[in-house]
Amino acid sequence: MSGEISMIGSVILALFLAGYLGQQYLPPPKPKVIGLDLGTTFCSVGVFLPGSGEVEIIRDQEGRKSIPSAVSFTTTEVLVGHEAVDLANCNPQNTIYDAKRFIGKAFESEVLKEESARYPFKVMNNNGSAEFEIFTNHTFTVTPEFIGSRLLLKMKKMAERQLNVPIQKAVISVPAEFDERQRNYTVRAANLAGLEILRVINEPTAAAMAYGLHKVDVFNVLVVDLGGGTLDVSLLNKQGGMFLTRAMAGNNKLGGQDFSQRLLQYTTEQVQQDFGVPLTLKEDLHRLRQAVEAAKLNLTLQHSTTIRLPLHFHSSESSEGSAPAPVLFQSVITRKLFEDLNEDLFQKILAPIKTVLTEGHLEKQEVDEIVLVGGSTRIPRIRRLISEFFGKEPNTSVDPDLAVVTGVAIQAGIMGGSWPLQVSAIEIPNRHLRKTNFS
Repeated sequence: MSGEISMIGSVILALFLAGYLGQQYLPPPKPKVIGLDLGTTFCSVGVFLPGSGEVEIIRDQEGRKSIPSAVSFTTTEVLVGHEAVDLANCNPQNTIYDAKRFIGKAFESEVLKEESARYPFKVMNNNGSAEFEIFTNHTFTVTPEFIGSRLLLKMKKMAERQLNVPIQKAVISVPAEFDERQRNYTVRAANLAGLEILRVINEPTAAAMAYGLHKVDVFNVLVVDLGGGTLDVSLLNKQGGMFLTRAMAGNNKLGGQDFSQRLLQYTTEQVQQDFGVPLTLKEDLHRLRQAVEAAKLNLTLQHSTTIRLPLHFHSSESSEGSAPAPVLFQSVITRKLFEDLNEDLFQKILAPIKTVLTEGHLEKQEVDEIVLVGGSTRIPRIRRLISEFFGKEPNTSVDPDLAVVTGVAIQAGIMGGSWPLQVSAIEIPNRHLRKTNFS
C-alpha cells in the first residue's frame, strides 16, 4: 500500500515538474479567449498572454489601440471604425454611432423621438426598440445589435490577425446599469459576429481589475468613467475578491465631445472675427473640428498649443476662376482658456460623485481608492477637481482609455485558464440598484 502511495506521489511530482519545465522552456500557448470593450465612443480588444501574465491590447493595421464605435453604409460596402468616421461628414445619414445608447433598450415613443433628434441619421421606433434607417441604393433598417456586431467582428479579425489563431470565445464588458435585456442584446451582437461570450463583466469591475484592486486589501472603490459622450460614477464595495456595486450615478450627455464643442464654438467665432466671414464650408468645419480635437489632447500635456490650418470658405467644386485662395487661420489656445470655456461642465462631474456617496451611505474620506477611466479623465483640471474634492490623488497608474479592456482581458485569461492563474473578480448582483442620471 505504501508503495502505491509512493508511486502516486512520484507521478504527481513528475507532472508538476513537467509543467514547470514546460512553462520555462516551451513557447507559451496562444490565447484563445479575447476581452472586448464595446464602448459608446471607442472600442478595444485585449488578450491575457499566458506565461508572461501581461495584457496585450490588440492594435489595428495602423498601430492604433482602439477604433471609433462607428459604422458607415455605402452603396457598395460597410465600413467600420476609422474608415466609417472618415465618411461621417459626407455620408452623415448613413454613418451610425452611439449605437450602445440604444442596444436592448425599451423606449417610450416620446423619449426615443427626443433622443433621436441629436443625430444626423434617422432613428426608427419598432415597437419600443430603436432601429436605424439606411439610405443607399435602397432603403432598409439595421438594429443596434447589428451595428455592435460589425464592431465586434472587426475586433475579432484584428485579434486573429495579430495572434494568428482563430478566435471563437470572448469576455465582454457592459455598463453596470445595463439590465438583463441590454446584456442579452449585447451578447446577441457578439453571437452575430461569430463569438461565444463566456462572461459578461461590469465596466467598473473590469476597471478595478485593471488597477489590480481584485488582489489587494481595499474596501470602498470609486470609479469615475468619463469618456467621449458619457459620465458614469460607480461606488464598489469589495470584500475578498467579490465586488458589490453599491450606488451608481452619471450624466449620459456629458463627455469629451462636449468639451471639444466648446472649443470649436470659440474658434469658429474667432474665424468670423478675423475674416468677417462665417465658417460654412463642410471641409473647413471638418478640418477645424479635427484641429480642435488635437488641441484638446495636446493641452493635457502642454500649457498651450497652436491651431493652424488653411481655410477655403469656398467649395473646390466651384469654377477655378472664382475660387479664392485659402487663408491661414492661427490661434494660440492655452490650457487656462480651455478650462475657462468648460469650467461649468467640469463642475457637473461632482454632482454624481456626491450622489453615489450619499446613496452608498459613505463619507468621502472613507473611499479607499479612486479609479479614473476614460480618456477625458486625462484633462488636468478634471483630475485636480477630483483630488481637491477628496483631499487625495486618484489612482492614475493605468491608461484610462484602456482600463476597461485591460480588466476584461484579465478576466478572459481567467476564463481561458491561462497561466499564471489570476484571482477572479466575482460580482454580487444588486437587484435594487438604480442609476441616478443628471443632465
